[in-house]
Amino acid sequence: MWTNEYTAISSLPAQAIWNALKALHEGRLTYEGSDTFVLHGPFAKGSRVSVTPVGQDTFESTIVDLVDNVTYADETSFGDTKLLFRHTLVQVEGGTQVTHRLEISGPSAAEVGPELGPQISGDFDVSMSRLFEQAKEFANIG
Repeated sequence: MWTNEYTAISSLPAQAIWNALKALHEGRLTYEGSDTFVLHGPFAKGSRVSVTPVGQDTFESTIVDLVDNVTYADETSFGDTKLLFRHTLVQVEGGTQVTHRLEISGPSAAEVGPELGPQISGDFDVSMSRLFEQAKEFANIG
C-alpha cells in the first residue's frame, strides 16, 4: 500500500467545511483547480460519483464511507489497483482539523504508488486551502 495525507486546521466550524465538501461532491460547487463531480444517487454510502479532474478523463468512483460532519471517502478501481480518497474532520480547539488522505492499494501499489501518488496528491495543500475559502460562504463568514 502507498499512502499520503495532508492535514490543516481551519478556524471554521466542521459544519461549514462539511457543507462545502458535500456541495463539491454533489456537483453543486466548483472552483479553480477542483475536480468536477456528478453524483448518481443520494449523497450516501454506496452511491456512484463521476469524477473529472482538470484536464483529464472522467472516471467512476463509489462512496465507501460517509458520516456527516466527520468523514467522506470514495474509492476508484483501475484494474487491480484501488485509490481511496478520504476526508476526515475533527473538532479541535479554535476550529476544525481536516485530513485529506490518499491510499493506493492492490498488487501493484508498491510500483504504481510512488509514481502516481504524488501526481494525484501533490496539490492537496492547495485544494484544501481552496475548500476552506469556499467553506466561508457556507458559514456566512467574509
